[in-house]
Amino acid sequence: MTAQQSYEQLCERSKQIGYLGSTVAVLHWDQRTQIPPKGHPHRVAQLTFLAGMLHKMKTDPVAGELLGRVEDSDLIADSLSVEAVNVREWRRSYDMATKIPERLAVELAHASAEGHAVWEQTRPGSDWNTFKPYLKRIVSLKREEAEALGYDQEPYDALLDQYERAETTRNLQPIFERLRIALVELMERLRNAQPQSRNSLKGRRFPIVDQKAFAIEVAKRIGYDMEAGRLDVSAHPFTTGIGPGDVRITTRYREDSFDDSFFSVLHEAGHALYHQGLPLEHWGVPFCKPISLGVNESQSRMWENLVGRSKAFWKYWHPEARSRFAALQEVSLDDFHRAINEVQPGLIRVLADEVTYNIHVLLRFELEVMLTRGELDVEDLPEAWNMKMYKYLGLTPPDYSQGVMQDVHWSSGAIGYFPTYTLGNLYSAQFFVQARRDLGDLDSIMECGEFSILLGWLREKIHSQGSRYLPRALVEKVTGEDLNPNYLVEYLGTKYGLLYGL
Repeated sequence: MTAQQSYEQLCERSKQIGYLGSTVAVLHWDQRTQIPPKGHPHRVAQLTFLAGMLHKMKTDPVAGELLGRVEDSDLIADSLSVEAVNVREWRRSYDMATKIPERLAVELAHASAEGHAVWEQTRPGSDWNTFKPYLKRIVSLKREEAEALGYDQEPYDALLDQYERAETTRNLQPIFERLRIALVELMERLRNAQPQSRNSLKGRRFPIVDQKAFAIEVAKRIGYDMEAGRLDVSAHPFTTGIGPGDVRITTRYREDSFDDSFFSVLHEAGHALYHQGLPLEHWGVPFCKPISLGVNESQSRMWENLVGRSKAFWKYWHPEARSRFAALQEVSLDDFHRAINEVQPGLIRVLADEVTYNIHVLLRFELEVMLTRGELDVEDLPEAWNMKMYKYLGLTPPDYSQGVMQDVHWSSGAIGYFPTYTLGNLYSAQFFVQARRDLGDLDSIMECGEFSILLGWLREKIHSQGSRYLPRALVEKVTGEDLNPNYLVEYLGTKYGLLYGL
């Protein structure tokens, strides 16, 4: 068998895995949006069974033999070619999968599906004691997974690498510490600044039907193809890239809040734009996948914050919002812009402002490292959470639902995921500066309601590249330098310095 024939067989096997993976994605989407409460046990069984099938397919020795034939050929001489990228990613996936015993893969899938279902049922009532044994099981399995995968320094690195390629705890700690110090200093400066006027959006009513219609209109205007997607409701907003022509997003609504739903839609639409902009002609092979969750997050945070919370964005959209919502009739553009950018330390990460958001993430990162090292037990997690929350933000959660139980990630087995949120913010600030250099006066462009120019730049520089470049290499390719936290620090300092008159 030639190298080309081996490569073609690998492509076919990869597409079969892709079809099965997209089926799992539909089941996960349904579990979080539509499933009746009594359907969870059967869904857990379905997902567990499919996880076993996927593990068998990913660890088939035939795949290893085919890879060996291709890796010794001229087919991958160009390391950045589609063929070479696919082979690189197949090898990584195969090596990781073969390190995980089938028993562990199945148990992880079962514990994660079950944990998510229990979290959804127990979080509203802040029932930590019922949820706790499920989380204990998940943490135990994730520790076992880290040992099976192997690591050089930190067990956490084995989990982190699944979400952010080639990143390590040692790499992130100095960057995150530098960022934390800068953010705490900025937060203190803002606290001591001239008191701001009352938030002009509080105490107002925004009908849900109008919120949904407006959010969809804006999402479509920035480029989200609704004929290849849909907007639904879930306990925690998310995006699911099921396949070509099917990238779904969710949000949640409150009649007394405009921010909660609108900015989560912008955020998830940013993820969806990335998925819809991938090189879909290569669907089914690794080249057509986002390279990391951090890069993926950079797209959502850019549209949510650097675009969506900018004055230029609302110079175009504010008149439309006032025409749709009676509650905004007497709210000026300046007052509205200040309200959606108010800095106020809070308990909930997904509702946090740009200045305090990353502090929430760094808190979780520190706890996850301690959990995977075995330095922190799940039994003691609420106390550790509350101590760090008070230390960093001066707040103490009144219950578990607003504290240790607020996020979906741990219940779904996604330990190692949280750092990608801050990496996404760092990447987005650096990408946006480069976009301004390349495209000129983006503010004037956005004030006219023109967003396709920025989207086109992102499609060319990031989306269409798929998995060609590892995250740090992509940042350097796009911006000409390695990841630099100064871009985010300078952006936040400048923006909020103006807003707060520093």
